[in-house]
Amino acid sequence: MEGPARRVRWRVRAAIAVGVAAVLLAQPAVAAAAATPAARPAAPPVTWGTCPTDVLAELPAADRNRYSCATYDVPLDYAHPAAGTVGLALLRRAADDPGRRLGSLFSNPGGPGGSGYTMPVALAALLPEVGRRFDLIGFDPRGVGRSAPVRCFTTEEDATAVFDKIVGVPVTGPEIASTMQGNREFTNACAANAGPLLAHVSTVNVVRDLDLMRAAVGDSRLNYLGFSYGTLIGATYANLYPQRVRAMVLDGNVDPALRTSNGLEYLHQRAAGQEEVVNAFLALCDQAGSRCAFSDGDPAATFAEIRQRLRRGPVDVPALGFTVTLSMFTDYVAGSLYSADAYPELAANLQLLYEAIHPGATPPSAAARAAGSRWSTPAAGAGLRDVRPDTPYTGNDAGISVNCSDEPFGRVPALHPAAAELWERQSPTVGRTHAFSQVACATWPVDRPERYSGPWNRKTANPVLLFGNYHDPATNYHFNQRMAAELGNDRLVSVDAFGHAILGGQSVCADSIALRYLVDLAVPPAGTVCQPDHQPFE
Repeated sequence: MEGPARRVRWRVRAAIAVGVAAVLLAQPAVAAAAATPAARPAAPPVTWGTCPTDVLAELPAADRNRYSCATYDVPLDYAHPAAGTVGLALLRRAADDPGRRLGSLFSNPGGPGGSGYTMPVALAALLPEVGRRFDLIGFDPRGVGRSAPVRCFTTEEDATAVFDKIVGVPVTGPEIASTMQGNREFTNACAANAGPLLAHVSTVNVVRDLDLMRAAVGDSRLNYLGFSYGTLIGATYANLYPQRVRAMVLDGNVDPALRTSNGLEYLHQRAAGQEEVVNAFLALCDQAGSRCAFSDGDPAATFAEIRQRLRRGPVDVPALGFTVTLSMFTDYVAGSLYSADAYPELAANLQLLYEAIHPGATPPSAAARAAGSRWSTPAAGAGLRDVRPDTPYTGNDAGISVNCSDEPFGRVPALHPAAAELWERQSPTVGRTHAFSQVACATWPVDRPERYSGPWNRKTANPVLLFGNYHDPATNYHFNQRMAAELGNDRLVSVDAFGHAILGGQSVCADSIALRYLVDLAVPPAGTVCQPDHQPFE
């Protein structure tokens, strides 16, 4: 979800070998907090009003009268209500058919750190029946966007000085040393500047907020739609407040038990799952033949050659207009795998990169030049730009803050470079970047953050509906299966699709099942498998 080129990509990438992971388990376990939901404060009603001018400008003109906004105060620290409050930004789209309204539907897009504030706009367009029957409510979780964003720096100059030390895929000794130092300086900045909220951004606090908001909008039971990290919010809510769930749809599921018990191993397994999707993409390209611009010869072998060449140093790609580094390549490949619609463009740009490595050895690829060249270009001189010392920092560091709170990591930074050496052999494309992606958690300034770590098997009043893609690069299919096995009452719909998550116009089959469930609480038969509306390269 994450910042501009050359800034750290805090999206959780992958997870450590069993031998190294065992060291982590020496870290003291944190008790499963929030086992006392009755202790939550009473929820005063939300006071809805006109949305801010900048928000109104983003809303569909024909639909604008259905939207209203609010700031809702929740306790900063639920254990000490007198410690102050956090104002949560909420946006509501009123149901099109108020006479048949079923309640409110809350949603979260993932991240962590993703803004859910304007999600009702997309949901109303992509799932119109949901917009007819529910008030759609978007919100920024605490620490995110308009809800008291976590900021670890005071100026952009300070942030740039730290982030420029961090290499996404550090290979050489100096790159590794710089990355480790940059991460330590980042955590020092968080300790100095983020304030008291830093200790209270874990998912269990977001879930407590969600339950207050549910009551505050007048719903006796929760309707919720969560994607990616949003599935951890859903699973946590379902186990803290099982009898308060009416309908819950979770798409692109994490493994909550692993994620909240061993952060490094969770990253290790994410890396392995993402590497599986890299290999599946290359096999699919080979099968597609001329429909895939990267299909000449052996795509897997050619891809490995590109990766190894970039490991030795950057490559100038005239057709793209900039120089590609190993970090840029890894981030671009991993990011492109999130959307199946991006696969033809990914293939085309890989072909352009290969041609740049072998100038004159291969004829210019018309297909690649037509479909490619839309690779996200790094900002010119991003690392050297002259930033005024008094320019306020506008970034949001909630993503890493939530991950370091939710996922236990050993307080041994040296574990990450050691893991990188092993993971790169196991997952040569993404293993190294995943191993370094959350080094900051090893020196995180909140030593014993409050987290919920189970149980996960409490039975909800109605089944939780899960969707999982076979080829999901972020939350691999094994994670979806484990979520289904860990929850106490659920139904998993598998989807024979590439990309991260499926709902919202990618599969008529999946959307129809989700709509029937949300409206009528109808659950599909066990073992249901959906197809996407189209596969890559078709």
